[in-house]
Amino acid sequence: MESTEVEIIWNGPRSRAELLLAAIVPDDPESFSYEIIDLDKSSRLIIRVISKNLNTIRSTIDDILVCLAAANTSLDVVEEK
Repeated sequence: MESTEVEIIWNGPRSRAELLLAAIVPDDPESFSYEIIDLDKSSRLIIRVISKNLNTIRSTIDDILVCLAAANTSLDVVEEK
């Protein structure tokens, strides 16, 4: 069976990319790979999920997006104070 690959790409400050990554890595680090690429004025966080099972990849992506959204919202609140 062939595998499916999905990428989540986020652009912004490197410091926030590192914090977002820290929020998801402890969850299940074997289920995805990641890298942070420095661009001219920002950074790009790329999260890759590869699986042969579409249900597994969907579940993993859903979990990652929920964690990223929660972490991003928390960081917004902290930055406002």
